[in-house]
Amino acid sequence: MDPQASSQDRTLHERARLQWQCRRGMLELDAMLQDFMDKRYDDLTPAELQAFEMLLKAPDQLLLDYLMGHAIPIDTEVANVAQQIRYAAGP
Repeated sequence: MDPQASSQDRTLHERARLQWQCRRGMLELDAMLQDFMDKRYDDLTPAELQAFEMLLKAPDQLLLDYLMGHAIPIDTEVANVAQQIRYAAGP
């Protein structure tokens, strides 16, 4: 088995798993998270990716508050990713 192909398969699987987790059933969240996945996901550092996964564990209303800027996550890396999502959604 080609190690590079195996790594690419894991990467695609991980992306698909996160895209599924971004489907929240709340239009605003779905739109913001999908924009972020489309525009910024591939540029995330490993630390940002970990923070993104932590952010996705938040309940929908709290996540919406974070992404709208009405609340700020305590973890600075999670707060940074929330801000990146907000900017990716942009006007």
